[in-house]
Amino acid sequence: MSSSVTIYTDGAARGNPGPGGYGVVLMSGTHKKELSQGYRYTTNNRMELMAVIAGIKALKKKGMHLQIYSDSQYVVKAVEQGWLKKWIATNFKGGKKNSDLWREYHELASEHYIRFHWVKGHASNPWNNRCDELATTAADGHHLLVDEAYEAENGRA
Repeated sequence: MSSSVTIYTDGAARGNPGPGGYGVVLMSGTHKKELSQGYRYTTNNRMELMAVIAGIKALKKKGMHLQIYSDSQYVVKAVEQGWLKKWIATNFKGGKKNSDLWREYHELASEHYIRFHWVKGHASNPWNNRCDELATTAADGHHLLVDEAYEAENGRA
């Protein structure tokens, strides 16, 4: 039987676009791991999606059953309502944003069994609140990475 992992994610951007960050909490049984990273110029939606990608990349095994919790309707609906399948089928026709990250997510997702759940942000969910704290702290940090695809696309690289 494959293992089950619960992943909470959040993204933040100061300015949107502006400095951004993501926060992730992974939980399986008694194990818990936190991840975060900041970027110097990005968007909130990119950070929401990067959080999901980072959470999946942190897994050591394939074929996991993942319950991913996000306060981003953009991310949750894109997957659960089939928007992403349409975007991929039409090669992101019409200038759909973040195609680089969606393609990366799609490839990673094919190795697992994933179910997304929307949670209200800035509410009473302690894991979502912790992810928000990780994301905003990362966005406000001093060692920010370059979101190369976004900066190149927006003439900043």
